[in-house]
Amino acid sequence: MPLTIPPPRASGFTNTTGVPLYWCEYGPASAPPLLVLHGGPGAHHDYLLPQYLELAAGRRLVLYDQRGGGKSRSDSLEPITWRTHADDLAKVVDELRLEPLDVVGYSWGALLALLYSVEAQQSGFRAPRLLVLVSPAPLTKRYREQLEAEFARRQSSAAMVKERDELARSGLRERDAEAYRQRAFELSVAGYFRDPALSTELTPFRVMGRVQESVWRSLGDFDVIAQLETIRAIPSLVLHGWYDPIPVDSSYSCARALGARFVVLEASGHVPHVEQSETLFTTIRYFLAEFDVPSHAEKT
Repeated sequence: MPLTIPPPRASGFTNTTGVPLYWCEYGPASAPPLLVLHGGPGAHHDYLLPQYLELAAGRRLVLYDQRGGGKSRSDSLEPITWRTHADDLAKVVDELRLEPLDVVGYSWGALLALLYSVEAQQSGFRAPRLLVLVSPAPLTKRYREQLEAEFARRQSSAAMVKERDELARSGLRERDAEAYRQRAFELSVAGYFRDPALSTELTPFRVMGRVQESVWRSLGDFDVIAQLETIRAIPSLVLHGWYDPIPVDSSYSCARALGARFVVLEASGHVPHVEQSETLFTTIRYFLAEFDVPSHAEKT
């Protein structure tokens, strides 16, 4: 079963974005900020917890629910696009005074971090000081199609079909509706894991289909890799699980275009904060530490 998520040190809703966006903070208020962007699109921040709280030691860890998901849901029927999310992110950065802007993006959040960084070159957004990109969502339409095909293959395997059939015949839905929902969620995301049994340790989440579809449609026949040359100056770290249904070539191409460090997590699928958490967070902390070393003047 998923671990318990502790309450945040601070939380609230933005008042400068088009709709109020829920945000929360962990770690020391006086520490340097670290913004974590969740995946989706259309999901919410808490499925990254409690594992990502490993990064709250010595950091003001900031997360928020992107527009259309979690506690940032809206009744508006206006399309939510990647530009909507990038504009929201710029306002969150300013309103919560995230300086320096160090960003950790997971899955779609990693792609959003890249889109935002490219956009910052022309729009006046505050550019990130550094980027950590964990299990980046596919960076081209072709890689996205490969992800969809591989995930469908895994979910339709004989083992997964058997698991779903057993759940349907178990009577659990009538005996314990909450336990049934939990098990149904685990089976729905199992294809993202190297070992599907580890899906029991992921905090459940819900993706708002309308939001997800709207964002992907707004990207069209996208190829973000072709735009990354403009942000090579941003120090970046890219991490990708070897068993991720997203092709490793997508993240490798990203790292190469950025001139970034590239780390393959050999025992992980798409969810390294569950599957290979110690290696993931140790690697991220070492990378961050390089930018937290005091200057010579401060040392003396």
